[in-house]
Amino acid sequence: MQDYSSYVSPFSARYASPQMQYLFSQRHRSIIWRKLWLILAESEKELGLNITDEQIAEMKANIENINFDAISSYEKELRHDVMAHVYAFGDVAPKARPIIHLGATSCYVGDNADIIILRDALGILLKRLVDIAKNLAKFAHKYKDMPTLGYTHFQPAQPTTVGKRACLWLQDVLIDIIETDRVKNSLLPLGCKGTTGTQASFLELFDGDYEKVKSLDEICAKKMGFEKVIPVSGQTYTRKQDSIVLNLLSQIAQTAQKFSNDIRLLQHLKEIEEPFEKKQIGSSAMPYKRNPMRTERMAALSRFIISNAQNAAFTAAEQWFERTLDDSANRRFSLSEGCLAADSLLILFSNVSSALVVYPAVIEKHLKEELPFMMVENILMEAVKRGGDRQSLHEKLRKYSMLAGKSVKEEGRANDLIERILSDEDFSFIKDDLDSITDTKLYIGCAEKQVEEFLSGEVKTVLAAFDDMESISAELKV
Repeated sequence: MQDYSSYVSPFSARYASPQMQYLFSQRHRSIIWRKLWLILAESEKELGLNITDEQIAEMKANIENINFDAISSYEKELRHDVMAHVYAFGDVAPKARPIIHLGATSCYVGDNADIIILRDALGILLKRLVDIAKNLAKFAHKYKDMPTLGYTHFQPAQPTTVGKRACLWLQDVLIDIIETDRVKNSLLPLGCKGTTGTQASFLELFDGDYEKVKSLDEICAKKMGFEKVIPVSGQTYTRKQDSIVLNLLSQIAQTAQKFSNDIRLLQHLKEIEEPFEKKQIGSSAMPYKRNPMRTERMAALSRFIISNAQNAAFTAAEQWFERTLDDSANRRFSLSEGCLAADSLLILFSNVSSALVVYPAVIEKHLKEELPFMMVENILMEAVKRGGDRQSLHEKLRKYSMLAGKSVKEEGRANDLIERILSDEDFSFIKDDLDSITDTKLYIGCAEKQVEEFLSGEVKTVLAAFDDMESISAELKV
């Protein structure tokens, strides 16, 4: 029974999915290592080395027969994690013991396993991104023509639509989908490169036959699920690959944090809210509070992921010649925690984007409060078309706007700009067209058309490539 007296990562206890946690689990990594040793032995046998069918069968039968207590005991004695696993594998496959890890260095299992796990982790994230894109596309279509106040500098600007704003979030998600798919498919395993990347040990095993050494690399890569290996290496694959992955996760986090910030601001305005459950408590002190806890958590996780990209950058920059070991401890947590954090983040992103709550009456109220200022340019253009002097009319409208703004800010009054303009004979013509002039849809420009074209064009094209991809659900634990 757990006594809760030792540290547990929030990603395993609270945030990340079972699927992503399993990828980075000790059991999964150990199984991959044993599969890699099996791949190596099978391939060496195929190329003529003296390895028996019995040895291969024994290895295959014990892939998941892992004694972690024995591994821990061996590592305490040997101070070498890979050799601890080699010894423990040899204990359950004694006939294969002499040929386990034959010709390899630790990075054969370490680096190849890392790339396999990172590739599979990006596969999970890609599924989540596609689901999020579908959520946002559905939302954008539903609200494509709902006018809302647009902001620049978080100051009222021209109107847009709720759906058009959602397309800004969706566009960034599409970029992440394309880049995640590209990076996932570009990752290359280390293959069988030996101590300094020269494959000298394998050349010795095959009595100087370079073609067999080359074939070993290619055969092993195929069995690992890759078309090819990284072409040149030191003892490790270039740590640029890790940097590429963590930079991708940073890009995903940038998208998610932009979305979460916008929702938090909209929730403050009471226009759009994240989901809030029936028994959810917003504040331990203030019963009325509806704090945006999910989008706030998105921002918190995003900050970690963005900063974590620097780990891989420093590691790639610090490698000496063919390798140093100052990458090892850092990579144990920066790669795993980075992927677990990204998984946690996208679970939240999916949850929020699938159940946004929209308050049309508040949206309309805020827009109409600012609309008189936005109508001024249209009124000026119409007055000039009717024979007015553009400069004198502009000055009048400027003065009325300043007075109305002062009234709103200093006296707390409603915006009376239209009333001020109507009292001027030069603008009396708008009385007959007041209903049409105050129609908010007149001021959204091409927003609705842009949404329709974006959804039917780029969004449809990108998502079509993933039509056969299964959705991946995850419970929001807290």
